[in-house]
This record gives sequence, C-alpha cells and structure tokens, in this order.
Amino acid sequence: MEHPAVVECSVVGIPDELRGQAIKAFVVVAEGFEADNVLKKELREFCNTRLAEYKWIRFVEFVDEMPKTISGKIRRVALRDRAE
Repeated sequence: MEHPAVVECSVVGIPDELRGQAIKAFVVVAEGFEADNVLKKELREFCNTRLAEYKWIRFVEFVDEMPKTISGKIRRVALRDRAE
C-alpha cells in the first residue's frame, strides 16, 4: 500500500512445488499508472527489499477491483480461488 501505484492490495498463498506455498499479490492500480510487466517487477522489488526472503512476493496480478463482503472487507477466499 506504500507504493504510489497501488490503490488497494491483498496477498494470498498459492501452491508451489518448490516452496510448498508462494505468495501472490493482487493489486488495484492507481490512475496514471499502467498495469504491465514493468510495474509488476517494480512492485515485487519494492516489497521484497523490505521483507524477509520467506515473505517475498513471487507473483503479482492486477485486478480492476477487490471482491468484498457487505461490510467492505476483502474476500481473500475469492482471491485464493481465483489464484489456483
């Protein structure tokens, strides 16, 4: 959320053969930024320099909006289902 290109984000664990689980980030991109591979790499580097290696983000997916509950919380179950 600290990166200027990020409006909203959430992370989930996805199956990974090497590590058991890998971290995938879902990101809503701010206006004025292009959701492309360059931004994916920039976001991974931005986060990974601030996190321990076992917390590194391995995958980034851009979404138009986060799935939410009636009370406004992000439905991470829906993101996990989408990631698999």
